[in-house]
Amino acid sequence: MTRQRFAFCGAELAAVYVLAEGREELHLAEMTGNRAMLYGLPAVLSVDGHSPAAEAYRSGHPLWLNPKELAAYVEEDPHHFPGRVQDDSVRAPPARLSLGALPLGHGSRELGCLIVAGEVPDGFSNDRRSLLELYADQVAAGLVSVAAHASGRTAPRRPALGHTLVPLRGGAFILDLASGRMEAHARVLELLGIPPDQFGGNVEMLLASAVPDDIPALMAIVEPDRLTSDPQQLAFRIRRPGGELRWLGLRCRVMTDDDGTPVRVLGVVADASYLRPSADEVSIVQRLSAKLAGATTIRDVSQIVVNSLRGPLDASRVAVAELEADRLVVTVLDPPEPHAWPGMWRSEWRSEWPDASMHDLPTLQNALREGHVSLWPPGADLEPALAGIGPGGLAVLPLPADGRMVGVCLVGWDGEHRFGPEERSLLTATAGLVGQALMRAHALDAGHELASMLQRSLLPRKLPSLPGGVAVARYLPATVGLEVGGDWYDVIPLGDGHVALVIGDVQGHSAGAATIMGQIRTAVRAYAVERHPPDVVIARANRLLVGMETDLFATCLYVDLDMQEGIAWFVRAGHLQPVLRNPDGSTEEMTVEGGPPLGVVTDTEFPMTEVGLVPGTVLALLTDGMVESSNVRLEDGMRRVCDVLATADPADPGMVADELLAGVNRRDDDVALLLLRYDGTRVRPMRTNWTVWRLPNAVQHARRFTARTLRSWGVEEELDVALLVVSELVTNAIAHTPGEVRLDLTLSADRLRIAVNDASPRSPVKPTDVDWSATGGRGLLIVEATTASWGSVPLSSGKQVWAEVPLATARAAHQARA
Repeated sequence: MTRQRFAFCGAELAAVYVLAEGREELHLAEMTGNRAMLYGLPAVLSVDGHSPAAEAYRSGHPLWLNPKELAAYVEEDPHHFPGRVQDDSVRAPPARLSLGALPLGHGSRELGCLIVAGEVPDGFSNDRRSLLELYADQVAAGLVSVAAHASGRTAPRRPALGHTLVPLRGGAFILDLASGRMEAHARVLELLGIPPDQFGGNVEMLLASAVPDDIPALMAIVEPDRLTSDPQQLAFRIRRPGGELRWLGLRCRVMTDDDGTPVRVLGVVADASYLRPSADEVSIVQRLSAKLAGATTIRDVSQIVVNSLRGPLDASRVAVAELEADRLVVTVLDPPEPHAWPGMWRSEWRSEWPDASMHDLPTLQNALREGHVSLWPPGADLEPALAGIGPGGLAVLPLPADGRMVGVCLVGWDGEHRFGPEERSLLTATAGLVGQALMRAHALDAGHELASMLQRSLLPRKLPSLPGGVAVARYLPATVGLEVGGDWYDVIPLGDGHVALVIGDVQGHSAGAATIMGQIRTAVRAYAVERHPPDVVIARANRLLVGMETDLFATCLYVDLDMQEGIAWFVRAGHLQPVLRNPDGSTEEMTVEGGPPLGVVTDTEFPMTEVGLVPGTVLALLTDGMVESSNVRLEDGMRRVCDVLATADPADPGMVADELLAGVNRRDDDVALLLLRYDGTRVRPMRTNWTVWRLPNAVQHARRFTARTLRSWGVEEELDVALLVVSELVTNAIAHTPGEVRLDLTLSADRLRIAVNDASPRSPVKPTDVDWSATGGRGLLIVEATTASWGSVPLSSGKQVWAEVPLATARAAHQARA
């Protein structure tokens, strides 16, 4: 037992009782200060006995006794109270002595009790009580540290030589929130290395002493919007004037007025040298450093980080991502299942791992800009994409290298997790090692990274939203070899409720294959947008590839789907058959007529196959890397796809896609998958068309046809606007183009689409300036002013100029007729 001097908030003696292993007794582990105040403290107290320590331990609440209450307590049961001498006689405690018994730990972590005593005639004041309770929390933290370092023990043990349970180097402070002024005990200033004559009474001097990585957490405790009446605790590091790095423990409590408004912060600062990194923590960093030194690829670095952190920290999730411009390119997620990650990450899961825009994650942006480890406690106000990674606690580790941030590591916990200072030190050291390792891996892995970047740039970044269906896509690069592949997919809105689904595979694995893939994908998209029939789109793409200076060929599957009618036209060029899941769960490998791969024969036909889809149908387009490999036959792979689709829940197409990829492990080839769940539209559109004859009164006939049609559809309010638009578009087509002119009218749930087709490929040009005396040139300006939108699209036979008029009453009329 120590005989060192102790004085804190009126207390001149402190004694620590710890719970014995049997949990039936409290053992005196340490006593410090003026031992003459309470002589003869029992070495052992029964948990069920009548003593201040036992009573406070059982109740879990502090017991405070002023001199009068203490005297009455002694008289009630003198044989269980300190003051008993060897002959069993009892001396009364000094008349000015006050005592406090404070439980250490709570809940499942009950540790023992702290006894404090001092000559305080009127008893400990409320402020002193609050500060002594915070001091007891510091003692409990020390006990936890001793227990954690005691191998094979679950209860606290006596401290090792040179380590005290009662922090002797500690002091209190009071912060007035209205004025921002701080009153600090001399021992607080001594710990911080601030001479008393230089202390100006402001909290900024406290922050200036802290290590930069710990300042955000330190500031968070006294931020006005985060103040709480619950005790707050934090361990932080300071750099003393001589350069010494020291751990300090901070405990504080907010005091409020009668209205509940925070007015003061009471705090205790004490030495926390027991928080220096343990041998286990140092060994984690050493092992991590050794493993990273042998990592040659970014994938290796990322996996080493996961293996080194998730287990030791008992974390629920770990992610590592590189920073490329304004996007995060994720290199590893653990666990790898998409459903374990927030929705934003799942929606961006388009290749082996998702990538995410930094603009959607401002908290992450700020952390990378500041470059310091950020620790977020449970319930922190974070954007959902981050809060879902660590609802119980989240660590954000910017990864520095060569004076800049090269990436970020995220560590999250599902259950409530309070960050210890050991973790902060470990994570800070880890961040620096990982950042340097990523830079080295980049230098060794430059070729593969260039190929991966090329692949990502050639695939769609995001699929469009579709009325009447949901499309999702997945891409996985090959794990054998480092060359980029030629698989691709695309979803192309075509207008009039049509959408094109495309998937293809260029022969080989090389930058050349990827280049051909990009050219073919662009060509198919251009031909599709021009509204060529599906067979013409594929035939033209075939002639384009034949004309290129390459020996490579490509397979392709093209689907033109009417989302409103459910009619799909399939064209297949040497590609795998699509797989269809019916609403009842039955699954089939479709039989679609096909032609040869693209780039083989110049003049060949590609037959079309018509299939009707009903709402609830799931359509799967895939490449051969998903169903065929050196150890998997094509028939077995297709059978597995059918079996997985049959048992999957189509309510979440993204989860269905992930289940299909779950069985694809070692990959000889890259994998592309495009899924569409067809839901159909509640209200089918009404359509009609009129061939405009080139007569002197052609515009008048077109207006009469439009008026009759719209009245029959129940559209009255916007009839005048529609007739004006028809007049302008038909007049332009007749006056400026040769050949046939056709007027198309389409009424959907909320708008009327007016389209005029003509034989001229030239798009109309809106005049920038029309003179008041001009006799023409105002038509498109009128159309633009009276409609919600307008435009022009090329067609195989010319072009189509269209305009859309929103209809306030069309929905009700349309639904009534449907």
